[in-house]
Amino acid sequence: MTENSRKLVAIRLPAIPRTGALTDRYALELESLAPLADVVEVEASSADALIAGARAADALITSWGVRIDRQVIEGLERCAIIAVGSIGVDMVDVDAATEAGIVVTNVPDVFIEEVADHAMMLLLAAVRRVRVTDRMAREERWFEARPLLSGVPRLMGQTLGLLGFGNVGRCVARRAAGFGLHMIAHDPYMSELSISEAGAEPVSWGELLERSDYLSVHVPLNDDTRHMLNRNVFERMKPGVVVVNTARGPVIDEADLAEALMSGQVGAAGLDVLEREPPQADNPLLAMDNIVITPHVASATTRMRPETRRRAAREVALVLSGRWPMACVNPGVLPRTNLVRWQPYAMNRGPNR
Repeated sequence: MTENSRKLVAIRLPAIPRTGALTDRYALELESLAPLADVVEVEASSADALIAGARAADALITSWGVRIDRQVIEGLERCAIIAVGSIGVDMVDVDAATEAGIVVTNVPDVFIEEVADHAMMLLLAAVRRVRVTDRMAREERWFEARPLLSGVPRLMGQTLGLLGFGNVGRCVARRAAGFGLHMIAHDPYMSELSISEAGAEPVSWGELLERSDYLSVHVPLNDDTRHMLNRNVFERMKPGVVVVNTARGPVIDEADLAEALMSGQVGAAGLDVLEREPPQADNPLLAMDNIVITPHVASATTRMRPETRRRAAREVALVLSGRWPMACVNPGVLPRTNLVRWQPYAMNRGPNR
């Protein structure tokens, strides 16, 4: 590639400290981008700052913590792809990107196992009331824990409902089978055969609510799923149901969840995500004993960050070399581009947003 034909990739990743040479900081991205493009680090303290840094870029790599809204997208004069280093893409206005002819990608299969592990951990911790029993052990209340747990059914034979049966949902089902749980799943974008082949029983939305002893949430955040779990939904579920969420916080109406936890309609919960992150100090969920909360860390392992960065960069390299990316969240834009379709388009999972 000649010097004049080299592309420019703007990168804004909140977790990258600005120390050392640029090529060292973004060595992971340059593994695939070096033959095609130069990279530039951009500010994201405001929309104007982000636009100023990325205006002339052919691609933008970003992740959580940076909002790519319509104003930013309209200010990108040459951008062909916005590569997001996470599964969720709710920080990007995908509709605006589609209108602008910009491909948006995510990393839908890099840290699935980690999130599934965390979902099972939250389920076990919530069911076995780990938060309150840990405190009892520390506060010389040793003999109070057994009477509490004597009213909790064992996991074997209980029904785990999976709301969404994409990559994470399937991996949770595989883990849950080892505990003797019966799995049911609702996902209107997955074929019933795909669900049953993975060991779960496909059910309707109403059946999911009525039959689940435990409910694990694995849906993206969009207009259809925002506050999908609310007061009316909780009232339709079994009294004492346990709810786990490792997807996106706003899928659950937190005020309604707090009310349901206080009344006992929801017996316990395990959340890795909240509506507001970090939460306000007066969030009532923080003071409750029947909930386990972790600070949006389900995907965090030694492998997660390096691999998501490599994968996002590989998507950019594909697009800048004139080919379809592997994980496009707005596939309707692809026929409007000059990109070449080089592989079958996977249809074994639902939409990414």
